[in-house]
Amino acid sequence: MQPFTIHTGVAAPLPLINVDTDMIIPKQFLKTIQRSGLGRHLFDEMRYDESGAEVSNFVLNRPAYRNATVLVAGENFGCGSSREHAPWALLDFGIRCIIAPSFADIFFNNCFKNGILPIALPQSEVDKLLDDAARGANATITIDLPAQEIRGPDGGVITFDIEPFRKHCLLNGLDDIGLTLGHAEEIAQFEQGRRTAQPWLFGAAG
Repeated sequence: MQPFTIHTGVAAPLPLINVDTDMIIPKQFLKTIQRSGLGRHLFDEMRYDESGAEVSNFVLNRPAYRNATVLVAGENFGCGSSREHAPWALLDFGIRCIIAPSFADIFFNNCFKNGILPIALPQSEVDKLLDDAARGANATITIDLPAQEIRGPDGGVITFDIEPFRKHCLLNGLDDIGLTLGHAEEIAQFEQGRRTAQPWLFGAAG
């Protein structure tokens, strides 16, 4: 998993409430177990019309936001079904951070497991960031995870909270597999002890 430390990028404004996982990645794209390639289907039903042509006024189709890496959204982002394809699609598009007043719990947890930083802030502070994002590619924001700060284009600073364990995992690029591999030596010692004490469990003669 790619570590998240300090990220600077264009923020796209999506001031919609209750954006569910089916809006993020519609169900017809859930057949794959590959994490790559889903970015082109992110917000598919809002980005494209019935003929497959881009909807010009959708935020991610506007020239200023085609390379956005931060999303500023409305409350209850990521509600609906628990599909992990939703953060996969966001990450494959290039989104590394989502800022909203609130998130659905399962989606919130899945973001951390896939290297995306979800930040919950009061609506008043989200509104300030939406205003910054409305300026397009001329205004970028910086998310400083070590300092737990969001720095706007005019020098304003917003602080945010994050659980220490989640912060540690993001800073070090640790998903569930990475966390397990961090204990590889202890696991090997335990397995060797079991082989010695109970060899029949491993097909050896007692």
